[in-house]
Amino acid sequence: MDRRGYQQYKQQAINSMTPGELLLLLYDELVKRGTMASIALDKKDYPVFEASVERCMDIINYLDETLDRKYDISRDLGRLYEFFTYQLGRVKIGRNKKELDRLRPMFAELRDAFHTAERNDSQGKGGPV
Repeated sequence: MDRRGYQQYKQQAINSMTPGELLLLLYDELVKRGTMASIALDKKDYPVFEASVERCMDIINYLDETLDRKYDISRDLGRLYEFFTYQLGRVKIGRNKKELDRLRPMFAELRDAFHTAERNDSQGKGGPV
């Protein structure tokens, strides 16, 4: 397969997404990496576990950095992202499966909330996402 063609296609697809779609893509990746970390921890594949947790932290840091702080909800999301970052640090250091399994549904719930907001916005039912 022509890797360059695939990369161009992928870049074009990302460039044509709405901000809401890009946000959902990030949350999907966060959920996926959290799941990968859990599976890797079960298998005692610590390099994959650590890389997956690091990627989760990178995504959360990016989401936090891109918040529009003029909205009250951004302050609440910022605190939630800070909590996630702290807990993921504990998960990584202690290889804490219990805490990881507690965080993963929270990631999915947040993704689902943004998915609902994006759907409502695209149907003209909501405000800014």
